[in-house]
Amino acid sequence: MAEPVLTLKDVAVYQQENMILNDITLDVRPGEFVYLIGKTGSGKSSFMKTLYADLPLKEGHGRIVGFNLKTLQEKDIPFLRRKLGIVFQDFKLLPDRNVKNNLLFVLKATGWKDAATMDKRIGEVLDKVGMGTKGFKFPHELSGGEQQRIAIARALLNDPELILADEPTGNLDPQTSVEVMKVLQEINKAGRTILMATHDYALILKYPSKTLKCDGSKVFEVIQKAG
Repeated sequence: MAEPVLTLKDVAVYQQENMILNDITLDVRPGEFVYLIGKTGSGKSSFMKTLYADLPLKEGHGRIVGFNLKTLQEKDIPFLRRKLGIVFQDFKLLPDRNVKNNLLFVLKATGWKDAATMDKRIGEVLDKVGMGTKGFKFPHELSGGEQQRIAIARALLNDPELILADEPTGNLDPQTSVEVMKVLQEINKAGRTILMATHDYALILKYPSKTLKCDGSKVFEVIQKAG
């Protein structure tokens, strides 16, 4: 059986001195699509931030895409993030440059050098999210759904082992949410592992999958019952 992409054992999640979640033990295996649900303030974002090392892991054992979160050095964080694709609720596109240059910025920042190779990679990820013709557009010229597709394309650039999507449909209307979700489903079918924090229960019912819940400072698996 393949090694899990994410393993947590007896983990507690802290923000500064405040313990937000504790006693978390879970595995996410290659190719899984996992939801993380819970009310606003239940710790979903803090949980995600711990996974991409925005918050340090102080307690318990955690391994993600081959990195030990407990012993992770500051200098290794960029290398960890290169193996993760992170999609945020508010897109985080750079407003002063077009889509292609947004993606180019990430490639250059992560050590890509060859212009032709970078060009080819940008074309591939834009095609994957159905935005192949939009490379010249600026973020403000795109709808929210289109911006989120670009954000997903950006997350795919370095061929990540795990995509962390933190409320990727949080700012979108229901129709657009479904379109973005279809893109994520396609990516997952192509073999990507995705962990998606959401409070959009309509999406979970429409696309049922393994679901973890943040509640009462715990994270546990819940079985979703259809309708």
